Amino acid sequence: MNEINSEEFLDNFQKVGVYYQEILTHVLRSKRDVNLPLKYITQNKKQQETIAKVFEQLIHNPDKFTDLNIEYVNNFQNLITSSINKFIGNEETSEVNDQLKDRRFKDPEWSQNIYFDFVKQYYLITSDWMKKTVQKYDLDEDSKKYLKFAYQQFIDAVSPSNFAFSNPVVIKETLDSGLENIVKGMENFLEDIKLSKGLFNISTTNKAHFKVGRDIASTEGKVIFQNELIQLICYKPKETTYSVPLLIIPPWINKYYILDLSENNSLVKYLVDNNFQVFLISWLNPKKKHANIDFENYLKDGIIESTEQIKKLGYEKINTLGYCIGGTALTCALSYLKQTKNNIIQSASFLTTLIDFAEPGEVGVLINQHTYDVIQEDVNNKGYLDGKYLSNSFSLIRANDLIWSFFVNNYLLGRVPAAFDILHWNSDSTNLPAKMYLYYLKNMYIQNKLKEPNGLKMLGTAIDVSKIDIPTFSLAAKGDHIALWNAVYDGYKLLSGDKTFCLTDAGHVAGIVNPHDNKKYSYALNDKHYETSEEWLKTSEAHPGSWWNYWHKWLVNQSGDLKSSIKYKDLNFIEKAPGSYVKK
Repeated sequence: MNEINSEEFLDNFQKVGVYYQEILTHVLRSKRDVNLPLKYITQNKKQQETIAKVFEQLIHNPDKFTDLNIEYVNNFQNLITSSINKFIGNEETSEVNDQLKDRRFKDPEWSQNIYFDFVKQYYLITSDWMKKTVQKYDLDEDSKKYLKFAYQQFIDAVSPSNFAFSNPVVIKETLDSGLENIVKGMENFLEDIKLSKGLFNISTTNKAHFKVGRDIASTEGKVIFQNELIQLICYKPKETTYSVPLLIIPPWINKYYILDLSENNSLVKYLVDNNFQVFLISWLNPKKKHANIDFENYLKDGIIESTEQIKKLGYEKINTLGYCIGGTALTCALSYLKQTKNNIIQSASFLTTLIDFAEPGEVGVLINQHTYDVIQEDVNNKGYLDGKYLSNSFSLIRANDLIWSFFVNNYLLGRVPAAFDILHWNSDSTNLPAKMYLYYLKNMYIQNKLKEPNGLKMLGTAIDVSKIDIPTFSLAAKGDHIALWNAVYDGYKLLSGDKTFCLTDAGHVAGIVNPHDNKKYSYALNDKHYETSEEWLKTSEAHPGSWWNYWHKWLVNQSGDLKSSIKYKDLNFIEKAPGSYVKK
């Protein structure tokens, strides 16, 4: 530990006071809502009723918590005994699981220092007790999910790692730097306040490091068509390509370049390098004037229009790939095309795509009838759902990783977050048109109509996903908290025809952005179909490496023979890729 320079310390202390005043001024003048997702949750009547029931049971029926309370007291007494023994020199193993995989407590001081070890262990004991109490309340499942979510938000927020005086790493940094880390942290906080428009967003990556079209979304291509909703990108092919091209339908909740990140992890570049002719939809980032764009428009003016444009280039068949909501829309488009006897689509690949929304997972606490009623008025008034709302929502579900770790790094340690392409994409959110978003919530998540034969009508045609009989490849991610892999499997079962289900490690994004030479994760396959996902998993076979390698072989079988590529240099185009829509 460096010797403290008192003059430098006092100078930094004065700077802290100045920044505090400036931050306070910005906060008081701002009309932004710091956490809109929590507002939508706490302001609906269902959750208010849940809170009332919790207090009622605590007051009138405390006996049901007796066993848990006794266990909690015993654990606390054991912790005190263990800490005293350590203090007097008796080496003892802590009574509580240290959660060694918990990155918040990876610094050795959390275990070696008696004070910090006690604080950590007490926090873990209390957290465990709080989580167990949720199951003791006499509540319906939806209320328990909400209560579990609320408890988890509180538990994550009050972690001793989030406070300067109880985090040994922050204390050491403060003493070593003479308070310089706190000064820089306040600078970072002030900068985030100034950059946040409407909703406060904490920086999760070094935004200055990446530029769309230079470091990310840099695969060479041309925008060959555009309308109010999309730009269609044609990527520069190799001299020879397979006769059936691939159309990629990315989600419109974020920008398309999750599939075209840096050179080493771009799925688009990987496909181009392996002789596929790739087309991709880049979606509009809507404003208030686009409020009436509906889910049907994403089919008609997005997916179907793109197939027509590709057909004009001389292609008779098209392979398709849909990711997340892009896959859900692709499902609807495939049903429509089937019903209207349009056979342009050769095959479909679905990445972490929900068709059956019966089990929305952790997102369900943020998307349900009760929150819908609160969201509806706000979204209709604005004309769109602010993309930062969804970004904040997903961050709340993984608060330790996506909020509090950056709170400590940026504001307590005064550091700039590392340059990470996935997190840059994650922070580059897009708005959703009011009409489309409310339709999507109501008909998919809340009423789950897509899985029902003829449950929805789009473009004047009944949608029946069971009639989709082209070859399909469905990928789910084992750690996905947005599209649970079991739920993805339930949707896969609804499809007809020759179908393949693949389960990869990791989550909703990291499971997809998994380059072919990455040995970190594995994937599972099973050529048999089962009624439940659990049965499928039991008899599946694990394969090392990336699912890209297997899917590449699968896609080759759907893509015809190699032939001379289209005359790319002669194509009329509007602008070069990545286009302008992705930059708005």
